[in-house]
Amino acid sequence: MPRTLAVLAHPSRVDTLLDWLSKHHGVLTHFQIMAPLNVAQGIEQGWDINTIDLVTLKDASQGGDIELGAHILAGNVAGVIFFADPEAIATSFPSFTLVLRACQIQGIPIALNDVSATLLLRGIAESQIAYLIFNPVAGQGNPNTDLALIKEVLEPQIMVNVITTQVDLDPAEQAREIIDHVLSKKEHDMGRSLIIASGGDGTVSAVAGAAMNTGIPLGIIPRGTANAFSVGLGIPTNLRSACETILAGNTHVIDAARCNDIPMILLAGVGFEAGMVDGASRQLKNELGNLAYVLSGVRQLAAAEAFTATLEIEGKESTVTTNAITVANVAPPTSVLAQGLGEVIPDDGLLEVTIATSTTRLQGINALASLVAAAAWGNPTQRDDITCLRTNRLKITTDPPQKLVIDGEILEANPVIFECLPQALTVFAPLKTV
Repeated sequence: MPRTLAVLAHPSRVDTLLDWLSKHHGVLTHFQIMAPLNVAQGIEQGWDINTIDLVTLKDASQGGDIELGAHILAGNVAGVIFFADPEAIATSFPSFTLVLRACQIQGIPIALNDVSATLLLRGIAESQIAYLIFNPVAGQGNPNTDLALIKEVLEPQIMVNVITTQVDLDPAEQAREIIDHVLSKKEHDMGRSLIIASGGDGTVSAVAGAAMNTGIPLGIIPRGTANAFSVGLGIPTNLRSACETILAGNTHVIDAARCNDIPMILLAGVGFEAGMVDGASRQLKNELGNLAYVLSGVRQLAAAEAFTATLEIEGKESTVTTNAITVANVAPPTSVLAQGLGEVIPDDGLLEVTIATSTTRLQGINALASLVAAAAWGNPTQRDDITCLRTNRLKITTDPPQKLVIDGEILEANPVIFECLPQALTVFAPLKTV
């Protein structure tokens, strides 16, 4: 359901409509208003133009009512408020018959007087508003089919505004613009707004990073290759089930983190993990799915070289020779390099750190097998060549400098500083099974 309201009136009823709009100014500022020129001019004269999102329709000679009908049929309008003159319905602009027919076909409410308009506004205003940031190139499914299913499941209960990611735009910036809007309109104070990220882990991470410490709940509809964040929190990877998880309304307050001031919700890897992610190309992921990471990991195991890492924790430094360091906030069991402690706890105010110090390829294979077992059984690994710890802050300096991967994005930085942000993110997730 979109957040646009169409407001229009026959000439003899324009003043009555403007009086009604003024009475409901506070609520209407939370919506985009679509109106014919004469109504739009009345709104501009009586309201602070900076407080409203106003769209002016074409005038009568250019078919403004036809333009409105097209918006209604396209699903861009949540409701129509049409103060009609009963004696001029057949002849006056806007065309009552045209607008009514469009509303009937699309199945959206239309109000014809101040009483019914107030009831319509109250019903729509009490709905939750979801801002869906949708990545059309994520995963292997048909994005149009996926989006249609998402709207089919969510829209009976939630007003869904779709924001499609663009190649030349940062989804984090798109999310920040939405959050600024939500906070400025005080929608979150009314308990009505939420943000939904639909795409792979990169999209989810970007949107979640913008939502940190805002209190605005985040819904996840996974459509990527690994969907590690969803799996790590028990969020279904089935599209319909993920939508139903959002509708269920159960939220889980979890930690987040920053790495060199870059938001992090999943994990970061220095050395092996970064090489593995870097080697899994988009084409390989499209062809093999999660197996792309397995294949890349096998290649990386053969090519990985040891490096020296200096770790600073609580003011104390230590130096190790390693080929893989993984720092995790949330991680599924399949992220085996994060599983040294047997479990990654998303809400304990700490980051899980796993350091592999194997010196031979055979030791490396055995260490990976041990980490797989630790993930499967939920118990810490006991190998001497795997060091595990939990901390809220960590600084790593490598020699020579190593590639760094943060939530699937490859970067170059040395040193790197990790800081846990306790209870920074509110996520819709299933209730835990006891």
